[in-house]
Amino acid sequence: MAKTYYPALDETLFTETLPNGLHIMVDRKPGFTKKLCYFAADFGAVHQKFTFDGQRYTVPAGIAHYLEHKLFDMPQGDVTAQFASLGAGVNAFTSYDMTAYYFSCTENFDDCLRLLLEFVSTPYFTEETVEKERGIINQEIRMSADEPGSRAFETLMPLLYEKHPIRMPVLGTEQSIAHITPEMLHLCHKAFYNPANMLLCVVGDVDEQQVCRIARQVLGDEKRPMGQKADFEPEEPVCVEPLAQHRMEIAMPTFSMAMKTWCPEKGEAAIRRELVGDLAAEALFGESSPLYMQLYEQGLIDSSFGGGFDTVDGCAMLTCGGDSDDPQAVRDAILAQGAKLAREGIEEEVFLRMKRSAMGRRIRDLDSFDATCFRLCAYRMSDFDYFRFPELYNSIQSWEIREFLSQVVQPDGCSLSVIYPMKEEKYESE
Repeated sequence: MAKTYYPALDETLFTETLPNGLHIMVDRKPGFTKKLCYFAADFGAVHQKFTFDGQRYTVPAGIAHYLEHKLFDMPQGDVTAQFASLGAGVNAFTSYDMTAYYFSCTENFDDCLRLLLEFVSTPYFTEETVEKERGIINQEIRMSADEPGSRAFETLMPLLYEKHPIRMPVLGTEQSIAHITPEMLHLCHKAFYNPANMLLCVVGDVDEQQVCRIARQVLGDEKRPMGQKADFEPEEPVCVEPLAQHRMEIAMPTFSMAMKTWCPEKGEAAIRRELVGDLAAEALFGESSPLYMQLYEQGLIDSSFGGGFDTVDGCAMLTCGGDSDDPQAVRDAILAQGAKLAREGIEEEVFLRMKRSAMGRRIRDLDSFDATCFRLCAYRMSDFDYFRFPELYNSIQSWEIREFLSQVVQPDGCSLSVIYPMKEEKYESE
């Protein structure tokens, strides 16, 4: 395996690409008893259109998440109990552009790794089990719809995007998942759960060569045909609708707001844009910003407020949200402060302090095995070595923040989704 040392982080990463195309990363942590392993597919909720074996397909919204659920089924039963018998915990998640399966353990690592690779690469679906899962996922969809923060964000996406599949929730809808069949699940698994479209990442005190040996034993060396995701249709950086308002049984209004922008698809330019976006969010409405203190003192936001720069395959946005008695006043204040910072820029001393703080948070996050594993995978899928982030931070200049804000914080690219309490006199005029 290739070995790379990163002096700025005091980290060593071992990497290897197997003959079947699987990319392996091992971040060794000598002396630690905990071990964490991700097996991640570059396939998520937004990847509904693709070509495979010369044919074009469009699959229902929510199928990536549905597939995640079903892969835990094996002919001998749910694999969760098998991991528990090895003293390990196993779980998975589906995001807009990635699905990951992971376990953590302190012992029996080799056996757990074999089991992880086996169950993720062995689809086992029947009409009966797929139909049973539909009811479980429908319950999950209803629970998400009853959560105000999720509802506000999922309502926000169609306000921002006219065509991009981020318009649909990661879970899909009850209507969309009604069309999912075992054949569709097999198709998606065959197209995208291909070693060449997956990553294996381990953080812990493990033998990196043994990780490679086990992966080759379980997955083999043969390269297989792989699905090709369709390109997303380009969209202008303007929103579809500026505002959506709904009501739920909640105590006070909650909101989600975003400003639509662009981001390079892959590589260093995309990651640089992400870091600049995060710094711009911190300068605009981060906890140490003048605007945050102003809004807090006015009672317009509370500790629930937060935001950042979010990227998903094919789209990017500056986002924020939380509870507020007057979400539209918060939106107006953010737009006004963004215009001011775009005109006047940020004092160099403030910028340097903010940059040091942001990089320091990422360095501290390396103490978290979960955060490290997730970011190594996510950034690798964007064709970037995550442990290089200090050199990118060091190269970012204050004018880039000012330019970003001038491009992104624009009224015609901004949408606001608000969930108000059920009819109350205080909010009747909204």
